[in-house]
Amino acid sequence: MDKIASQNLNEIWIGTEKFVPYITEEQIQKRVEELGKEISSDYKAKLPIFIGVLNGSFMFMSDLMKQITINCEVDFFKLSSYGDAKISSGKVKLIKDLNADITDRHIIIVEDIVDTGLSIKYIEKLISAHNPASMKVASLLVKEDSIKYDVKIDYIGFRIPNKFVIGYGLDYAQKYRNLKSIYVLSE
Repeated sequence: MDKIASQNLNEIWIGTEKFVPYITEEQIQKRVEELGKEISSDYKAKLPIFIGVLNGSFMFMSDLMKQITINCEVDFFKLSSYGDAKISSGKVKLIKDLNADITDRHIIIVEDIVDTGLSIKYIEKLISAHNPASMKVASLLVKEDSIKYDVKIDYIGFRIPNKFVIGYGLDYAQKYRNLKSIYVLSE
C-alpha cells in the first residue's frame, strides 16, 4: 500500500510512476488569496452563490471561501467523468444536484481543473436552465492546450501544460487529494 510519509515530499511513487512537486502550497495559497480579493471586489454589491464541483474542488473551494470578504452562499454539484483513469471518459454524469434555488442568482462555478472543458460545458447547460442572473467560472488549474469546448474561465489560478497532476484535491484513483502541494507526473 502506498503511504504518504510527509507533506514535503520531493517525489511520490505510485506503482512505477514518479510524481514530482509542481506548484507549492505557498504558491497555491498566495494565488487563492489573490483570486479571493478579485472575486470579492467584482461581487461587492451582489450576493453570489459559489458552486463547487466535487470531489476535486473541495480544497480549493475551502481555501477560496476563507478569502472571500463579501456575503455569499455555497452549494455543490458532484460529477463523474474520470472514474479511476488518468484520462477523462468523455462522458459526464451528474451524481449530486444542487440544493439551492439559483434562479436570478449570480453563480460562480468553482473547479479544481479544466482540461477539455466538457464538465464546464455540462454544468453551464444545467445552470442555464434555471435562468441565473450571471454565471462565471473559477478554476485553480486550466490546461489551455487541452480545451476542446467553447468555455470561458473567468478566474484562473494557474495555466498549466497538458500533464497529469495530483494533490490539493486532484486525485489518482481517488487517492492523493490530501497533498498540500500539486505534483506532476515526471517524464
